[in-house]
Amino acid sequence: MWDPATYLRYRDERGRPFHDLLARVPAERPRAVVDLGCGPGTLTASLAARWPHARVAGLDASAEMIDRAVALDAPVDFAVGDVRDWRPAPDVDVVVSNALLQWVPGHRELLTRWAAALAPALREDPVDDAVGYATLLTRAGCAVDAWESTYVHLLPAPADADHPVLTWMEGTALRPVRAALDDARWADFRAQLAARLAAAYPVRQGRVCFPFRRVFVVARTGARPPHPPEESP
Repeated sequence: MWDPATYLRYRDERGRPFHDLLARVPAERPRAVVDLGCGPGTLTASLAARWPHARVAGLDASAEMIDRAVALDAPVDFAVGDVRDWRPAPDVDVVVSNALLQWVPGHRELLTRWAAALAPALREDPVDDAVGYATLLTRAGCAVDAWESTYVHLLPAPADADHPVLTWMEGTALRPVRAALDDARWADFRAQLAARLAAAYPVRQGRVCFPFRRVFVVARTGARPPHPPEESP
């Protein structure tokens, strides 16, 4: 087992590869971030500072290390555990491991398992609001009429059928997820998502109220010249 005091004696040297590694991670708004082999937690705490909206967790096999990490009082969930038993939750988007895997027998199999279990990369919110599109098209010289509306779809929810919002999503947003998962992992993912959708969109009187946002833009080109006309001499 590592001794926290001895480990921290060389914190700068140990931290440099960690920061070099994180500088190459492009994630902007991950939902959950996990540091495997977090040690005394000082570097893990920097993950919470970088991604303040994420749920950050640190795992280490040393109880002494975790005691030191908890004492930091950082917004991180620290826990004692063996990385060989760890499984990523459905919302884990970033997994960090610094100076750990060389100590773990069979770590190549672990990497393969983690990669297969992690959620597929989905688009971050790709849609702008009406103001954003109006600004974009106005700059391009268009006359713009832009607005937003939220339709409340009343989806039938028969007792013997899947949740209607899940069915809705399976025809659109969930297609790349289904393509990336085998049958067993898709079934597990689908079951967990169905439970969360049922809580977020409860069935009332046999129907689900499903708010659906739409952005509308009508743009007319040639509304104005791209540059002010030159004055006649």
